[in-house]
Amino acid sequence: MQVHKPELRYFSTSMYSLIKRFLFLFQPETAHHLTFFLLKLPGAAGLMGSFYRKPHTALQKNVFGLNFPGPVGLAAGLDKNALAFEEFGKLGFDFIEVGTLTPKAQPGNEKPRLFRLLKDQALINRMGFNNDGVEIARLRLAKRKNKNLIIGGNIGKNKLTPNENATEDYLKCFKALYEVVDYFVVNVSSPNTPGLRALQEKEPLLQLLKTIQALNLSKTKTKPILLKIAPDLSNEQLDDIIDIVKQTQIAGVIATNTTISREGLNTPEVEIKELGAGGLSGKPLRQRSTEVIAYLKQTSGNAFPVIGVGGIHSAEDALEKIKAGADLIQLYTGFIYEGPQLIKNIHTRLLAEHA
Repeated sequence: MQVHKPELRYFSTSMYSLIKRFLFLFQPETAHHLTFFLLKLPGAAGLMGSFYRKPHTALQKNVFGLNFPGPVGLAAGLDKNALAFEEFGKLGFDFIEVGTLTPKAQPGNEKPRLFRLLKDQALINRMGFNNDGVEIARLRLAKRKNKNLIIGGNIGKNKLTPNENATEDYLKCFKALYEVVDYFVVNVSSPNTPGLRALQEKEPLLQLLKTIQALNLSKTKTKPILLKIAPDLSNEQLDDIIDIVKQTQIAGVIATNTTISREGLNTPEVEIKELGAGGLSGKPLRQRSTEVIAYLKQTSGNAFPVIGVGGIHSAEDALEKIKAGADLIQLYTGFIYEGPQLIKNIHTRLLAEHA
């Protein structure tokens, strides 16, 4: 196992600390665009990535028929438009999920719509599936240079599409992305598109997934389809999810999306109310997302893979998800607060567990 000098680790951690201090001077959405600008500078991602060790072969894992070089992925929502998936791969992520993508481009909800809760190391967002449209993303993904980088396509419906026509939107996205992604994620759990979560109810969800899976099975080579669920589901609703996954034979579940709960926050309640509606992500979501993972795995008898996401801000958090049953994990808010060093720390900790 390669040994890294303490001073190198200190330098890499300090480097992101400085970058974060600069980015956090700006409003969150402005900082997001600045991040992409910096990553796209020639050689920038490669230079940063050189400080973060690549995964060891001991971390390789085959999940739903795909060979992952390691278990740490980038969750959907950060690279919505497939603008920097190659660069994120260079930072040490083992796989990248782009989107959520919709058939037509849409601006999303009114700004401001993304907020930091520094006292909670959390974010609240009500972005509303803002994206350039699935066709633009398809063209970008078709130019992928690193063919070994595993890419997931997270798909949704347009805001103005009524729920009774939602299946058509998901099918359009599936068809557009089929040749350029390695797996699909059906997103029915964002709290920021009106009525979307109603698609999590058993009958509409069963029909939606059956239709998408039928199209998938008509292909010469099928692609894994996963369902992304909310952390706010009851155990009875999770039982329905288990039944639906078994009935449709989709590949697995991503647990979980953001929460609409505001319980147990350190940020004053008056400030939370001023920020308004949106999905909460980050540290406050850690325990609930882990509970959902454990429930799905234990109740189903480990019947299908689960990707764990929600509140992973340390290697210990990642290990907690994996011990609860997560086959892979994804980062979003933790990555924003901790930077690429978090990926490296998780890889290092998992290698120590493996030894």
